[in-house]
Amino acid sequence: MAIAGERFDTESPGGLSACPACVAAPSAADMASAPAPDARIILSLPAAHCAACISTVETALGRLPGVRSARLNLTLRRVSVDAEPQVTVPDLVAALAREGYEAHELDPGLLSATETDRQGRDLLMRLGVAFFSMMNVMLLSVAVWSGADGVTRDLFHWISAAIALPTVAFSGQPFFRSAWAGLKAGRLGMDFPISLALVLASSISVFETIHSGHHAYFDAAVMLCFFLLLGRYLDHRTRAVARSAAQELAALEVPRATVIEADGTEVVRPIADVLAGDLVLVRPGGRMPVDGVVECGASELDRSLLTGETLPVPVAPGARVSAGEVNLTGPLTLRVTAAGRDSSLHRMADLVAVAESARTRYTSLADRASKLYSPLVHILSFSAFGYWMWATGGDIRYAVNISAAVLIITCPCALGLAVPAVITAASGKLFRKGLLIKQGTALERLAEVDTVVFDKTGTLTMGTPEALNLDSHPAPAVEVALALAGASSHPLALALAEAARAKGYRPARVEEIREAPGYGIEGLWKGRRVRLGRAEWCGAEGVAETATYLSTGEGAARAFTFADRLRPGAVEVMAALSAAGHKVVLLSGDNPAAVGALAERLGIADWQAGVLPAEKSAHVARLKSEGAKVLMVGDGLNDTAALAEAHVSISPATALDAARAASDIVLLGRDMAPIADALRISRQTTKRIVENFQISAGYNVIAVPLALVGLCTPLAAALAMSLSSITVSLNALRLK
Repeated sequence: MAIAGERFDTESPGGLSACPACVAAPSAADMASAPAPDARIILSLPAAHCAACISTVETALGRLPGVRSARLNLTLRRVSVDAEPQVTVPDLVAALAREGYEAHELDPGLLSATETDRQGRDLLMRLGVAFFSMMNVMLLSVAVWSGADGVTRDLFHWISAAIALPTVAFSGQPFFRSAWAGLKAGRLGMDFPISLALVLASSISVFETIHSGHHAYFDAAVMLCFFLLLGRYLDHRTRAVARSAAQELAALEVPRATVIEADGTEVVRPIADVLAGDLVLVRPGGRMPVDGVVECGASELDRSLLTGETLPVPVAPGARVSAGEVNLTGPLTLRVTAAGRDSSLHRMADLVAVAESARTRYTSLADRASKLYSPLVHILSFSAFGYWMWATGGDIRYAVNISAAVLIITCPCALGLAVPAVITAASGKLFRKGLLIKQGTALERLAEVDTVVFDKTGTLTMGTPEALNLDSHPAPAVEVALALAGASSHPLALALAEAARAKGYRPARVEEIREAPGYGIEGLWKGRRVRLGRAEWCGAEGVAETATYLSTGEGAARAFTFADRLRPGAVEVMAALSAAGHKVVLLSGDNPAAVGALAERLGIADWQAGVLPAEKSAHVARLKSEGAKVLMVGDGLNDTAALAEAHVSISPATALDAARAASDIVLLGRDMAPIADALRISRQTTKRIVENFQISAGYNVIAVPLALVGLCTPLAAALAMSLSSITVSLNALRLK
């Protein structure tokens, strides 16, 4: 059936059977078009927690032959290493062990959420012990402060020592272990000054008690330990709340699958042991453990967590499914195409994890500042000790207290968290809205956007027609059109039939229906010849819009007009962009009538039709030369050059491989509304990062001088340090 007007493709670029989650995963074309490394290894570093760890870990791994790059994500405590094939996990683990870091390769299927929970429970237990001891030691100290003297005072000091010393030794283990590991590796990390402060406070207290001194600092030592642990535990909790997109994806991975053997028996295997070609059974309610093709069974899938689509999707034999989707209604037998590390879900999680760890100008600034930490803090501390020893005439207790306060208060925890905490929170929020960030600097660049360029077909529209004017025709004409259109597979006929049925029309009784190739479809209705198709074949005057024509032999032929079906959220995103003051441009290779009609529907004043691929790229380049920061949104092969040319780019998950490879962000669902959310959240992200730097800088400007002049005790320093780290983390969580 040939219909006058613009051409509509019957299939999306990615194919009707491909789910957006599968399409969004990096494909062979993605890998071919980008300078990908030979191998990527991700290791868990439970002990990494400060800005100094970043430079230490990355430098140590970067020195290994064959390692191309290493990037530590402090929030997730994971290091991603891009290396040549000869580099092995034991090589990396050994290099990190020499620096005092315990490292483990992450399980192929899951991130270490269990390990995170274990660390939280361990910190909470030590925190509870410190709190209990602190309260008891403080009660004993009250008696001393109230005037206890001589033997009574010494007795209370010894009882306090019996409580405080084991408590500091037990509750301070997280600090002591990290400091000792660093010392063995020949470096002084963040936990060394903290450990030194705890040891100094406890040692001075024991010295005073042995010599019947008037003052002991067991209460201060235990309180110092308690507040340091409290800060670390709250930091741990805020990191857990800032759940990243990579963790969201990893949480969907299934650790085991039910494999059907050749003899028909069912065997439950770890996902790492499932191979391509195996048959896997997924029962109703179960999550897909692998990528595969349905061999047997029919069901509906819930893809909402992967694509944002809320409606169940029916599947039957031959349909492709992706790991992470939920089987709702019936058992399915799948032929595995990819499992474990090779599944689209795992590759997506890996891709996002690397993007979250990418360097921006803010992370580079934090890295440079953290490298100055270790020498500077110890110089400040020992300088303060020497000065106050001289100024007080040798009062070692006073000098040690000030030195310990400086050691603690200059900890760069807040600086180390300033960027990764915000990036992790932002990427997690965007993923839940249906946007997958491929490039780590995309958020930073997205915040600078002032101009948005859209493609038309497949981007602002679905690439499928939508009938517009059924209500302007009498019911008998619509019923005849429905009868004829129902016998055709042409996109316009299918759209006409779908719209008529949706409005409650029933097909008229039309006989002897036949298709005239290249013209349309005809039949007999009430003894008269009726036709649906091209204007000249039906004896009609053509209209400017895309249309098909109905001739019933009664009066002039009727035109049924069509427009490309809008992508959900297109109207909302245009309104949001206009409200935010962004310039919107529509560039399309379609005919002027179709492009103009769409621009009018969406309120786009600046549009061009008949634009060739090279012209799209040139238009984006011209906007950039005029100072614009351009976001390009497109899906076709003709958009690839423009996507690469733009300041930042987004493509739908149904886009061609080349377009997705050239884009920085992938839109997983059909709804376009998240694009406006991405622009808003990117600006918030930049604002939060700047605020975190200001908090970190302000803290040091105020707190360090106070510690140096003796106005800040070690206990107050511990409180200030913990408060600064928690403030930075909570500020990042405002994005959620």
